[in-house]
Amino acid sequence: MISPRDILNGKILIVDDQEANVMLLEQMLRGAHYTTISSTMDPNLVCELHLTNHYDLILLDLLMPGMDGFQVMENLKEIETGGYLPVLVITAQPNHKLQALKAGAKDFVSKPFDLAEVLLRVHNMLEVRLLHLEMKQLYERVAAEQKVSQRLLLNVLPSSLAKRLEGHSEVKAGTFSELVTESYAEVTMLFADVLAFTKFTEGTSAEVLLGVFDELSARFDDPAGKPGIDRTRTIGNAYLASIGLTDPVAEHTIQASRKALDIVEAVDRFNVHSRYKLKLRIGLDIGAEVSSVVPKRKITYDL
Repeated sequence: MISPRDILNGKILIVDDQEANVMLLEQMLRGAHYTTISSTMDPNLVCELHLTNHYDLILLDLLMPGMDGFQVMENLKEIETGGYLPVLVITAQPNHKLQALKAGAKDFVSKPFDLAEVLLRVHNMLEVRLLHLEMKQLYERVAAEQKVSQRLLLNVLPSSLAKRLEGHSEVKAGTFSELVTESYAEVTMLFADVLAFTKFTEGTSAEVLLGVFDELSARFDDPAGKPGIDRTRTIGNAYLASIGLTDPVAEHTIQASRKALDIVEAVDRFNVHSRYKLKLRIGLDIGAEVSSVVPKRKITYDL
């Protein structure tokens, strides 16, 4: 939420070719405890100043020699990529108000200045602008987190299955509104778990623990390129693989057993060269699997 202090700390630029108007507006704003106020009487400098300082509000006079306020707003649109023009226009011409709003200004104050009106409109404009920036940052953060989640999802799923599902014409075109699924009548799931891992981590530094993770993951994944074996995920001390999923094999249970032995041997080799003696729990299960892409392009599994 936007606090009163945030509003008073908002960055304000006053643009007017009349020094008396600039001084009067500065006096009004400072008297209301606004802390960050700049000004210029040269409209040609507005875009450069805004690019440097990213003002939260620009008090802009419309009638200025050389470049009027309308041209300034047109130039600001080229650098305000967010689509929100933080401009409060200053005008003594009633017929300019509608034109200014159509040009992108968000509000206006009239000359001669009324103290209460100026302060109220400045406060409201700053509040809206800061809320806009806050929502934009929130959206960007959520979008970034969604990208990370999607990237992590694709990292832990069998790439061959992801490509196969994404190859459906309706998924490619982005036109699907229901689930896009593929089912597999019988696959073998292999689960491997390092026993008492929590106790192991309690007496281990983070550096050593990461080293153990890296080495175990590398050892577990090394034989995973065999036909018919799709590593589903490796999370912490747990490992899960599907056998006979995207590359169907007749003897998927035998493949799973061989993969389990590979994992056991990998841990044994690790124990030979480490003072940490790890123990494994291995599980195998046979059943159907359904994979799907939901309308938000998330790939899911039902085992």
